[in-house]
Amino acid sequence: MDMSFEVLQALKLIAREKDVDENLIMETLQAALVSAARKKYGAMANIVAEMDEDLGSLHIYCLKTVVDKVEDPQIQIGLMEAIDIDADAVLGQELRIEIPPEQFGRNAIQAAKQVVIQRVREAERERVFKEYEKRVGEVVTGGVQQVDRGNIIVNLGKTEAILPQREQIPREQFRQGNTIKAYIVEVSRTAKGPQVVLSRSHSEFMKKLFTMEVPEIEAGIVEIKAVAREPGSRSKIAVQSKDDKVDGVGACVGMKGSRVQSVVRELGGERIDVVLWDSDPVVFVTRALSPARVIHASMEGKDNKVTVVVADDQLSLAIGKGGQNARLAAKLTSLKIDLINESQHAERLEFQKMAKIPLTELAELDEDVRTKLVEAGYATVQDLAGAEASQVAALEGVGEEKAAAAIEAAKAKIGHLREKPVAPPAAEPQIQMEGERTADGVGVGESGEAGEAGEAGEAETGESGEVGEARTGEEA
Repeated sequence: MDMSFEVLQALKLIAREKDVDENLIMETLQAALVSAARKKYGAMANIVAEMDEDLGSLHIYCLKTVVDKVEDPQIQIGLMEAIDIDADAVLGQELRIEIPPEQFGRNAIQAAKQVVIQRVREAERERVFKEYEKRVGEVVTGGVQQVDRGNIIVNLGKTEAILPQREQIPREQFRQGNTIKAYIVEVSRTAKGPQVVLSRSHSEFMKKLFTMEVPEIEAGIVEIKAVAREPGSRSKIAVQSKDDKVDGVGACVGMKGSRVQSVVRELGGERIDVVLWDSDPVVFVTRALSPARVIHASMEGKDNKVTVVVADDQLSLAIGKGGQNARLAAKLTSLKIDLINESQHAERLEFQKMAKIPLTELAELDEDVRTKLVEAGYATVQDLAGAEASQVAALEGVGEEKAAAAIEAAKAKIGHLREKPVAPPAAEPQIQMEGERTADGVGVGESGEAGEAGEAGEAETGESGEVGEARTGEEA
């Protein structure tokens, strides 16, 4: 079966167009023709295909052993029949019988064609999968091909990708033909081929956008340490400069906010706060709560909890609308934040002071009586004021008279606390959240937001609550 040079070139053209190995197509074609021949001559028939790419020819042979008596016609041939094919045939010889194309039949040829098409399709899918599997974590640009029940199908050229509704920025709208930029989250194999999943709400998407926009980040001079996002609404990113001569926040903001505004536009107007990262968690939390001014912050215990005190008129600003500012700060720092105002802080200190009045404050008590009370477990004035007189009188060397006098002195000491029990200050809206460590972040505009370019330029002056404040982080 001779193949013309044009046919061979056509197969090579298919290989180039599909970016598939030429040898794979040739081997698949040979295997398909062998399979078609076996349908004609039997499943056990010994069929081989030989191709000469230089001559542009392909020959199919059925190999049979020459025998005196045929027992299996699929693999054996009689001597007389063999001599008709090859006059020099002898017993025991393996005779090569060429199969002419017309003997295959239309159905067999069609089946061979489908095998080749299927194999080329599988090879193309595997190539696309391997290519995009390596690109997970990259930002790609494509065209909106279709919007299907909220999901957006994006044409990336070599393949299609899906931007699920859950990975889209809320309230963002795209129409067929629009250009879209997104982050590759996942590539998986499916029955219909590789599926590329995109995202525009992922924290890493913002990090990649800043990397593309800010040369200092690309060069490794400025590093994005953390990102906290509420897609479509507001975000915070923390940056650190590895060069003392380079202002990390300023590099991300750009002249008059030009760089950060490019990211804001790509994210559909999402406000971005830029803060300076610090290895000290207390300092970092203080900066993360910008634009609110922090009076005092302290780390408590080993449970990653930071208590932050702000002025009374700054509490609502620190918490933010719906708790957003404090919530993003907690995510950005991966810490629990206990946010209170100055009045609450004063009440807490007073409560703690009143809750632990030592017995030494009761001058009315004899030293011996005081010692016996402490040994019995009455370490504070509050303990003694709430004790039963009979229990105190039962202590050795105390008696009813001294017990009554001691309890009366304790009650007098704490005054109104006997009628109004000491309790912690009433809890106003506070934020106690455990943040999630994400990928990296920055802020601009009024109240630490990335607004219009005019706001960003104003922010550089360092006015309260704007980027100048976030850039220095001096309040921390």
